[in-house]
Amino acid sequence: MKIKYKIALYYTLSASLMLIAFAVLAYYFSSKSRRAEYLERLEYRARSIANVIIEDGNVKVDLLRKLDRTTFQDLYKETILVYDPDYDLLYSNLKDTTIRTHRSLLDYIKQNKLYSNIKSSGEQVGVYYTEGDVSVIVIVSSFDKYGFQNLQNLRQILLIELITAVAILVGVGYFFARKMVQPIDKLVQQVDKINASNMQDAQVAVKGKDEIATLGANFNTMLQRLSDSFDLQKSFVSNASHELRTPLAAIISQLQVTLSKERTKEEYQALLISVLEDAENLSDLSNGLLQLAQSELNQEQFVFNSVRIDELLMDMANLIRLKQKTPGKVDIQFVKVPDIDLLVTCFGNESLLKVLFLNLIDNACKFSPDKSAHVSIDFFTQYITVQIRNQGPAIPSGEINKIFEPFYRGDNAHQTRGHGLGLSICKKIVQIHNGHITVTSTAEEGTTFTVILPHL
Repeated sequence: MKIKYKIALYYTLSASLMLIAFAVLAYYFSSKSRRAEYLERLEYRARSIANVIIEDGNVKVDLLRKLDRTTFQDLYKETILVYDPDYDLLYSNLKDTTIRTHRSLLDYIKQNKLYSNIKSSGEQVGVYYTEGDVSVIVIVSSFDKYGFQNLQNLRQILLIELITAVAILVGVGYFFARKMVQPIDKLVQQVDKINASNMQDAQVAVKGKDEIATLGANFNTMLQRLSDSFDLQKSFVSNASHELRTPLAAIISQLQVTLSKERTKEEYQALLISVLEDAENLSDLSNGLLQLAQSELNQEQFVFNSVRIDELLMDMANLIRLKQKTPGKVDIQFVKVPDIDLLVTCFGNESLLKVLFLNLIDNACKFSPDKSAHVSIDFFTQYITVQIRNQGPAIPSGEINKIFEPFYRGDNAHQTRGHGLGLSICKKIVQIHNGHITVTSTAEEGTTFTVILPHL
């Protein structure tokens, strides 16, 4: 069922239930009021009759009989019975009818002074009236013809009003539901026209400040993120394909040229060394792609433990020498000595943090003229700060904001082996650990990467 039909249905049902409840309560209280009013009227009539027939200490039934013959009955199908205290019938307005009143009823009236009852034939009231030394029991019963007729008319009016109101509610509910859902229908129509080819420029129209406008704004934001992700994916695939094709093409071409004729031992050795370099280049690229893919995962998918940043950095010198196969110097210094280990301990993934600092220190050694990197460790109230500095050529100011993009390499890096993946991997790892990474580069002081990580 469509939402607009659900809204119309729920609106109609809720409003109808409220109207039915009001109608039932109105009928119930009207019926209760009619009953109480009529019983009060019968009681008043019974006392009036008793007051009329008692005069000068005597019961004058003839006066009541005379009044009954000369006046009209005020009540419909009225029955009047008058008994003395010994339960002898003194007067009855019924003719040719056997009068039977249970003794228990007369006892009850005599004891409680007042009795009322509602029967299918009408209401009945009995009173025990005393004036001076004379007492009588008067029982009056009647059928409230006009009261029930008014109730019946009220029931019919309420029923007609309910049917009319429900019919109006259905129409009004559908109209308002359609108006309410109209922005959603427009949003659906606009979304239906969006596909992968026009996602770049597609946006849904946002008007107002209601929930639908918020949904449209969030949808536009999602479209922009998806578009950026698709562009990044296309760029990544294109760059990765290009980077993979280059060493493979070099290997194939060298092997083809060498196999075209017999070569000397020295030529074969030179070929193997060249192919080995291309294979190592290809291996580095594959490892970089795997690390980049791993860094794209969410924080929840990694196992985090307490990691001593200072101890992790101490192992970097040996790892740099193994990676570069050339002597590399890593100088590590504390800006201030920590009083407790927690000040230099980070809650993170040790493998990712090793990749982070290995890439940064490896870059510093590669770009430094003396193959050295200067590392300083500092700590503050909530963060650990690690700075990696080298004295290599400065990064142009226009490229500072681009060096963290995958496969981007600055003008000062073309003479150095690499693929432009290391810094993008570093940025992802720092983000996973809820930290920050920045870079400053000047010709006088060199290039400094600053990593800020929260400590325990």
